[in-house]
Amino acid sequence: QVQLVESGGGLVQPGDSLKLSCAASGFVFDYYAIGWFRQAPGKEREGVSCISSVDGVTYYKNSVKGRFTISRDNAENTAYLQMNSLKPEDKDVYYCHAEGPGPEYDYWGEGTQVTVSA
Repeated sequence: QVQLVESGGGLVQPGDSLKLSCAASGFVFDYYAIGWFRQAPGKEREGVSCISSVDGVTYYKNSVKGRFTISRDNAENTAYLQMNSLKPEDKDVYYCHAEGPGPEYDYWGEGTQVTVSA
């Protein structure tokens, strides 16, 4: 059974940090690119960052560059999103996504809430 389970969300103040984790099971994690997306109520889900399967190439949305860092530990089947200098506009539900070698190999987690408020 394929599972992606996010954790690490919470309520923090502006300027604080959070580290999100995405624990994967039920598929060969090494073969999948991993992405972090976020979505606010009534808005479309947007890509925040992703990391490739083979060589670890990363991508970041402009608004999080220099503040967020994506990483993966293939031995632990886990991906991470380190979020520093959080801003109120980073408040969203964050989702982990695994993209495999074809459209049928496409998995989502249930999401974890991140709230940034003074």
